[in-house]
Amino acid sequence: MAHKNYLFTSESVTEGHPDKMCDQISDAIVDAILEKEARLEKEGYISPSGVPACVKNVRCAIETFTTTGTIVVMGEVRTQAYVDVQQIVRDTVRRIGYDRAKYGFDADTCGVMNLIHEQSPDIAQGVDGTFARSDDDEIDKIGAGDQGMMFGYASDETDVLMPMPIYLAQNMARQLARVRKNGTLAYLRPDGKTQVTVRYEDDKPVEVTAVVVSTQHAADVKLSQIREDMIEHVIKPVLDAQGIEWSHADIYVNPTGRFVVGGPMGDTGLTGRKIIVDTYGGMGRHGGGAFSGKDCTKVDRSAAYAARWVAKNVVAAGLAHKCEVELAYAIGVPQPLSIMVDTQGTGSVDDELIEKAVEKVFDLRPGAIIRDLDLRRPIYEKTAAYGHFGRDDKDFTWEATNRTEELKAAVAELA
Repeated sequence: MAHKNYLFTSESVTEGHPDKMCDQISDAIVDAILEKEARLEKEGYISPSGVPACVKNVRCAIETFTTTGTIVVMGEVRTQAYVDVQQIVRDTVRRIGYDRAKYGFDADTCGVMNLIHEQSPDIAQGVDGTFARSDDDEIDKIGAGDQGMMFGYASDETDVLMPMPIYLAQNMARQLARVRKNGTLAYLRPDGKTQVTVRYEDDKPVEVTAVVVSTQHAADVKLSQIREDMIEHVIKPVLDAQGIEWSHADIYVNPTGRFVVGGPMGDTGLTGRKIIVDTYGGMGRHGGGAFSGKDCTKVDRSAAYAARWVAKNVVAAGLAHKCEVELAYAIGVPQPLSIMVDTQGTGSVDDELIEKAVEKVFDLRPGAIIRDLDLRRPIYEKTAAYGHFGRDDKDFTWEATNRTEELKAAVAELA
């Protein structure tokens, strides 16, 4: 029999965590390139080499690294748009909250090194349609930006169809940033982490049994004050809003006793090191590919968004209580190599039938995903902290449950 009673734990981090700083910087650069390329295209710009600006031709794979007093940006791009990387980096760091030396990092004085260069033509030729099956199908001319497998997941245990542990951890991390930025707890600093353990009975979340909040803070604040404030202003509002029992939860606040040195001064950061925080908190599988810094032809990003879109629509349609979707691609090839649907025994019909309905309703070629989810927009920096899924934002098009009726009709037709 399936394991129905268990504890499950997920974590999140704030936007001031070094790894998350890097994710946001990488995505801020992607946004700036997309925005400027679109403007240049509208203006009819043609480069000195005779190449016209075209947002469809933009390619980005940007990595960021940070350590004490330093940020290094590297990677490959294809664009006609020059963007001021130095300014983008500093503006992003300042928005996060590192704007003075006593916080351990300063947007105005940190060193910024730009090592971005042009994309390899060997990669570009595959994505640009070498393996297209038809010269008449524009969607078929966009190959996958890499090989690999991507997973999407949805569960009806929360209103946004996310697993409860990661949903609570993300909201707690966001609340931690909110009370820092609005001045409620002025002694807080940008770096922080949250963690929530949820007890499940009969596979349903019933109680929070443990909460961990670690937050960077000013040197002159006592741990007893921080603990009291974290419970009152961060933990309680989030858990009470969800309506889940937590009165017997073990609460851990800054378990080491002190968290003054944080951010890049306390730990190095790198783009793509928080892929579980970005997704489902460990609930469900992960293909291993990071999202941030990548344009939408990179299926690590776009197909993972599409897999979430599919899984969420399956659950929203009432076809299952849980759904995991796996997609797989080969570089340069438009058609997915495989599509798998797993409802973990919660489906109202056989998984094989749902799988066939998914293939009928969703076009999961990269070009179709980009078209249907409108992914060539400068929307990515805000995805790079507090999770890419389960958020109420009109730009997160992959969160829409707009194919439920089609799915139900397809299942009825195929049954």
